Amino acid sequence: MIYLKTEEEIELLRKANLIVAGTLAEMAKMVKPGVTTRQMDTIAEQFIRDHGAIPVFKGFPNPYGGPFPASICTSVNDVIVHGVPDDRPLEEGDIVSVDCGAYIDGFNGDSCYTFCVGEVKPEIQNLLRATKEALYAGIQQVCVGHRLGDIGYAVQSRAESEGYGVVREFVGHGVGRKMHEDPMVPNYGKKGNGKVLKNGLCIAIEPMITQGSPSLYLADDKWSAKTQDGSWAAHFEHSVALHNGKVDILSSFEAIEEIENKSK
Repeated sequence: MIYLKTEEEIELLRKANLIVAGTLAEMAKMVKPGVTTRQMDTIAEQFIRDHGAIPVFKGFPNPYGGPFPASICTSVNDVIVHGVPDDRPLEEGDIVSVDCGAYIDGFNGDSCYTFCVGEVKPEIQNLLRATKEALYAGIQQVCVGHRLGDIGYAVQSRAESEGYGVVREFVGHGVGRKMHEDPMVPNYGKKGNGKVLKNGLCIAIEPMITQGSPSLYLADDKWSAKTQDGSWAAHFEHSVALHNGKVDILSSFEAIEEIENKSK
């Protein structure tokens, strides 16, 4: 059942999502060769808790194994999603997708950003650019009267126009009092198909795009989803609300992009 949010609930969602945005900005300051994803997770958890929120990913149940052991997902290179922080130092030329969730005042925030570690090959920079552009192409379709299929079609068309793969096993979702609510928001689809978008709809749109084939497998940790062919993957995510007939992006990449621009 799709739960449409009130004005007050949308503002509570924004509060949670801005804590997530702040957490991801802290990650942007940290990402460099030699840093471990476990170190990033420690800082992320501290930041979330210091702002009165709970890291909602920590302890999240897994039908295939134990609960998620960390506060952020850190997916490096060929890991598409749900990577577990560890002690391997990041290396020059890596990419790492940091997915973060925070819970405060009864509502959840959820966002993801893929970071470059030092100098990254041009073809990988293009993958990140195309994935972020696919996210915003999907967001542009969020308006009253459009359908879920319009979002998926826009994401898929943008990514596939450059020859990239669109992961189908993992999708976006509603967001609110629960981290994952109805409806599911696939990154593929047909125009005019699916549920009609209405005011109060709050969803997380999150393209997961691969450089090669989108086929994947589950790693031995029972969390990390990796590309079957070893190609690299990018993941960007915003939580958005359909508010007064228009899309309202509740999360933010602004601080991250400022930090990235200063480092160039």
